[in-house]
Amino acid sequence: MQSTPDTLEAAGIVRPTLPLPVWEFVVMIAGMMALNALAIDTMLPALPDIAQSYNLQSANDQQLVIFAYVLGFGAPQLVFGPVSDSFGRKKIVLACVVAYSVMGFACMAATSFNMLLAIRFLQGIAASGIRVIAVSVVRDLMGGRAMARLMSLVMTVFMVVPILAPVLGQGVMYVAPWGWTFGMLGLAGMAMFTWIAIRLPETLPEENRPPLNFVGSFKAYRQVIMTPVTIGYMCASGVIFGALFSYVASSQQVFADVFGMEETFVLWFAGIAGALSVSNFMNSRIVERIGMRRVSHTVLLGFIVLAITNALVMAFVGEKLAFFYPLFALTFACFGMIGANFSALAMEPLGKIAGTGSAAYGFMTTTVASFFGWMVASRFDGSVVPLLEGYVGLGLLCLVIVLVTERGKLFGSRDDP
Repeated sequence: MQSTPDTLEAAGIVRPTLPLPVWEFVVMIAGMMALNALAIDTMLPALPDIAQSYNLQSANDQQLVIFAYVLGFGAPQLVFGPVSDSFGRKKIVLACVVAYSVMGFACMAATSFNMLLAIRFLQGIAASGIRVIAVSVVRDLMGGRAMARLMSLVMTVFMVVPILAPVLGQGVMYVAPWGWTFGMLGLAGMAMFTWIAIRLPETLPEENRPPLNFVGSFKAYRQVIMTPVTIGYMCASGVIFGALFSYVASSQQVFADVFGMEETFVLWFAGIAGALSVSNFMNSRIVERIGMRRVSHTVLLGFIVLAITNALVMAFVGEKLAFFYPLFALTFACFGMIGANFSALAMEPLGKIAGTGSAAYGFMTTTVASFFGWMVASRFDGSVVPLLEGYVGLGLLCLVIVLVTERGKLFGSRDDP
């Protein structure tokens, strides 16, 4: 079923056609990306149980369940990009979804913590292909502010998963062992495979597929690296998303150990994710009118100011949830207006090598981000000080990268389609 021009215009997406109705296309892309969020967020309530089951020596070691997956998720995207550019999107994504499901079930059978981490690493590899192709499919069909708007709609739907995933994980643990928080991933992958196989057509025509070879891939990645706007916003995204990963990895410890909210952790986590979802939706409503640079640069400055404010309040007032939570929710919400716009700005110049560009962007926002995220999260010492210091530092570093990329000029409007 083809989307009509009227439907697209009503959604604010100026393109002749999409292969599915707009609502279904948005939900499908969000679903593909949500497999990654499920793999990170569903087992957050289970981390203390996992640590106990494997007799981990340090409570911070439980964070490795997250970072092993993210590590596998990073670099393989550099392979999936050129492969999907050469062979098309659909066959590759279906194979990756199958592997993702198999690894989800395999986690349930892990007999040691090291085995669990190895399987999580492999699952991250499979998920990396799904993520690359999800973004590539969108770029195959649109660009510029229209892409930023649609990606914001995708992220609005996608953010339902981080809100619900810990709740689902907690619910599973009421009726089954913690291993089924991973088994849920296998079931979700099976459902996604069926939907993609039936409804998503191939979005990259054969005539637009370059041959797969080392020289061609090298040239494609060289083009990505030599495009100043692309590499600049990729680096900026890698830094700022390090802050996001640091919170996700340490969130259970923050609410349980600092604020004594272990029993209600999933609700506090859902509230933070809800703020991000609202921000994504707001971005989808304003980005085409205001522009990607103006929105993202303004919000990046707001992110830094909010993080500094929260750090000062915690230092002078004390670590009180009533002050920390609203300030942190607003800070976290900034990712909604930074991520989609940075992604669209990075991808806009890349055209037919969207798969390669998506892979490079995904590498920066996972491998690089996970490194920064681990640096911050591993410093958790029973207080929120390391987390907030990390947010301030990473926000300032991101701002420096954006300033260099834009040659010292913020709030430009060069992203006009």
